[in-house]
Amino acid sequence: MRPVVDKVMPEAWKAVVAFSSVIREGAAQQGVSAQESELIKVRASQLNACTFCLDLHSREARQAGIPQQKLDVLPAWRESGIFSERERAVLAIAEATTQLPLSAGSADDLSGALAVLGEPTFVAAEWVAIAINAFNRISILSEHPVRPRDADGKLVR
Repeated sequence: MRPVVDKVMPEAWKAVVAFSSVIREGAAQQGVSAQESELIKVRASQLNACTFCLDLHSREARQAGIPQQKLDVLPAWRESGIFSERERAVLAIAEATTQLPLSAGSADDLSGALAVLGEPTFVAAEWVAIAINAFNRISILSEHPVRPRDADGKLVR
């Protein structure tokens, strides 16, 4: 079993949580909706295969009002016609920020996202993606477990 990084250095964990709080508030002020933010978090967590964050943010996405159908087809968002232009922009940001270094295609996607969102919202969405990538790494390296839940999201004992 690996060391649980957030338990071994709780002061660093508190700083990351505070960092995330500033980003969440700033993103909302810059026009990133709760749904858009959760789409970023779920897509980055899918790409990173972070089961803990996928479990958490899929639940939070549904609570924010994202239809289950969108979550079901999220890995194939480019091929589906059900995501809005803004949703497609934030998903492009999620993917580019997660899959570094930037390719020519992801750089083009980011240019398109910037045109759709405008600079303040674009940058705020990038910060959301940066933050979830940090949390993904903490959870993966700490091997945070996913615990069974019922249909309402409550822990099953």
